[in-house]
Amino acid sequence: MNEAELRKRLELLRTEHRDLDAAIAALTEAGERTGSADQLQIARLKKRKLRLKDQIAIIEDELLPDIIA
Repeated sequence: MNEAELRKRLELLRTEHRDLDAAIAALTEAGERTGSADQLQIARLKKRKLRLKDQIAIIEDELLPDIIA
């Protein structure tokens, strides 16, 4: 992938990460109101969010030039 493609992919991953954060918050809040949070679904979303975070870090590392100290 070239730099432009990596940057586009990075933006998509960041957007999905934010969306998952909002979904997790909504499910948690709904569960608190009703007393029956879907813990399995929340756990799956959190796991997906962590995978996205790892992918974001990998792409950021590729985009940042190595600095020779």
